[in-house]
Amino acid sequence: MLFNSIEYLVFLPLVFIGYWILKDSYKKQNILLLISSYVFYGWWDYRFLSLIIFSSFLDYYVGQKIEDAISEKHKKTGY
Repeated sequence: MLFNSIEYLVFLPLVFIGYWILKDSYKKQNILLLISSYVFYGWWDYRFLSLIIFSSFLDYYVGQKIEDAISEKHKKTGY
């Protein structure tokens, strides 16, 4: 999906409206944006979608581990 395509002109308002409908819940908004990102990138070439999904889950896991670290020193160094 290109930014100057008809599909994008339909896709963007749908995501934008959905985002504002879910304004009461940041978690639901983030899930909508995540799924929308997967759809957007998957539209271009679905074969690369697995890389983006893997990367997002890995980043989420590492972020959780950093948040769960005991001290500031551990958070910065990762040990």
